Amino acid sequence: MAGLLWVSMRLGAQQLPSDGPLTLRPMLQALGERLLKGKTGAVVALNPNNGEILCLATNTPTGSDVRQAIGKPQAPGSTFKTAQALVLLSEGIITPETTVDCHEGVTDGNIRVGCHKHRSPLMLRDALAYSCNTWFLMTFASMINDDFMYESRDEAITTWRSYMQSMGLGGPLHIDMAGEQGGLLAGADYLNRRYPEGWDGKTIWWAGMGQGDVTLTPLQLCNLAATIANRGWFYVPHIHRKTTNPRYLTRRQTKVKPEAYGPVIEGMKWAVDKGTATSVKTTYPVCGKTGTIENPGEDHSAFIGFAPMNEPKIAVSVYVEHGGFGADLAAPMAGLIMEMYLKGALSEHSEARARRIESKKIK
Repeated sequence: MAGLLWVSMRLGAQQLPSDGPLTLRPMLQALGERLLKGKTGAVVALNPNNGEILCLATNTPTGSDVRQAIGKPQAPGSTFKTAQALVLLSEGIITPETTVDCHEGVTDGNIRVGCHKHRSPLMLRDALAYSCNTWFLMTFASMINDDFMYESRDEAITTWRSYMQSMGLGGPLHIDMAGEQGGLLAGADYLNRRYPEGWDGKTIWWAGMGQGDVTLTPLQLCNLAATIANRGWFYVPHIHRKTTNPRYLTRRQTKVKPEAYGPVIEGMKWAVDKGTATSVKTTYPVCGKTGTIENPGEDHSAFIGFAPMNEPKIAVSVYVEHGGFGADLAAPMAGLIMEMYLKGALSEHSEARARRIESKKIK
């Protein structure tokens, strides 16, 4: 109990829960705070089996502030490609074998979107593993522009948004803490106001790669990882251990078709084994997705994942502002959190990595 009291005191600010034992694990909270030293960001971990918040570590230039995890929506970057793939598969826009050509990016008029150097063309598994921007821009645009399946662009984006909302994105999850914010998922009304002269799939294709008209919190990203770990369901995240509120005890089902999860999980596993997230590869099967978020200054670093693959016990998201590539900082941080929870301690090698990350300062 003393450890949980210490954790609650460390959450900071006025959003502290005030009654009952907390679900937070002191060892994870302490590790998350270590890894965030000298940085601005958040580390969130959930038990996907019951929605308990295991870690809610944050840091800002003025100290810990839980709003960094639950009340500051930002572009999710390529971590969002997992959700995109689930929608596109469910709607039949793509199959796991759909290929897209990519030669270090795509050009449309005077707009150029770069991409990692990789072989081409790629199918879905490799598009997730190697985080191909072109693959997701083009397939998302093809859904919005599909005038056979949808009567209008408005219907297409409304359909897309309804899937995302069913995964707990685009609005508050209504956790049992104050200060939560919902973020942005572009809908028809919003887009018609923003683009009064008209819009189509290419106008908003940035959302295909988690930029532009989409923002999420680290908590929502972690919950997305939990829904994938569970193959289509989640409990609303909560921080009170002995809650009796039905809101937190009711299983929520996503709209995503069950058969869509297998290919996405395969891509996330491939990302860890062969792709952009190899820094979290270990002796147990981990599934993950990196994100590198473009913005003024150094890019933000993000990661979502869960482990073990077929018996998930923990889902994690890490978001570090100006941390650079998702593979370089957020991914190894998440790997350490998973190891601590699943193994009870860090190996000698992992402890050395934790010390290196702890010593890294980001202005």
